[in-house]
Amino acid sequence: MTSPLFTPFELGPVSCANRVVVSPMCQYSAVDGSASDWHLQHLGSLALSGAGLLMIEASAVERDGRITHGCLGLYSDANEAALGRVLELLRNIGSHAKIGIQLAHAGRKGSAQRPWEGGKALTPETGAYRTVAPSALPFDTGWHTPAALDAAGMARIKDAFVAMARRADRLGIDVAELHAAHGYLLQEFFSPLANRREDAYGGDREGRMRFPLEVAAAVREAWPRGRALGARISGSDWLDGGADIDDAVAFARQLKALGFDYVCVSSGGVVPRAVPKALQPGYQVPFAARVREEAGIATRAVGLIVDPHHAEDIIATGQADMVALARGFLDDPRWVWHAAQALGVEFAVPPQYARLHPKIWPGAVIAHPRVAEAKTAAFGD
Repeated sequence: MTSPLFTPFELGPVSCANRVVVSPMCQYSAVDGSASDWHLQHLGSLALSGAGLLMIEASAVERDGRITHGCLGLYSDANEAALGRVLELLRNIGSHAKIGIQLAHAGRKGSAQRPWEGGKALTPETGAYRTVAPSALPFDTGWHTPAALDAAGMARIKDAFVAMARRADRLGIDVAELHAAHGYLLQEFFSPLANRREDAYGGDREGRMRFPLEVAAAVREAWPRGRALGARISGSDWLDGGADIDDAVAFARQLKALGFDYVCVSSGGVVPRAVPKALQPGYQVPFAARVREEAGIATRAVGLIVDPHHAEDIIATGQADMVALARGFLDDPRWVWHAAQALGVEFAVPPQYARLHPKIWPGAVIAHPRVAEAKTAAFGD
């Protein structure tokens, strides 16, 4: 049986075995930006998930660009060596997933507690550090006021993105992705809710796009053409007066013109009070569909895509070229295997785990009822 979800996809110059992506998920478990043993087990497990692409979490381009003290970074030799250790593990266990990484700067949402510590702004007593933004506007009441970036600051950060891209290149990473969503620095420039500048980097859409596009152009110049380059962008700020889907389409067109291979379309995060009108399966998929149709660039859809049949339909109907799951993989690291069973697709798993084949292990049907519903449910030999 042929399944659109399990057909290969050429992500620019990078060939992915299927259309499923492990979305980048912050783990807040790094040490001064360096990957820890937690990353070994977390990414090691997800590398065996069967997804065509595994995205490493948002990683800061500079130390003060982290969201929290526990955030991953790729701004130092120590960071590079630690991530290299993780990548060596992924390659040694025989993972066939392509590996990507997000290049990120937290902007005014930095200097925060880890989520399980409260997620509020750090204080001087708890290790607060300097934050920057397009304008001196705090993220929320009780948050620190960021310094508005001047020309020198923007040049420094652009150079930091380039330096991180070169480190990722040295590590042999397949896909680089600019994080220009979720209210972090590049989206802060793009959103009128966070950007109140009166110079060439503010005002209308062209001005607000200027700095993100300058960063994108610099990274495009540094990143090898033989590897894929994309961006996570925002389809909506979910608030009147914020950026909307028309802005996302315009941004995606400019990224394509620069030579970007794809965009992943998410939404929200720029201000706390802006939330989706309705959280339902695939609530962000229409954004990806419109960007794909009007900007003519490959798109990835993300956001409450949980059911394999829903994921299959998104690809089959041309709403997106790939789908990404985040918490779906935390809940079920073998989601791809179970999706193959549910869709009746033959799918090879590591031989060490061959004993879970539903023809061998009756527990497969008990644990995953959708296996029993599939007309044909088989792993490859």
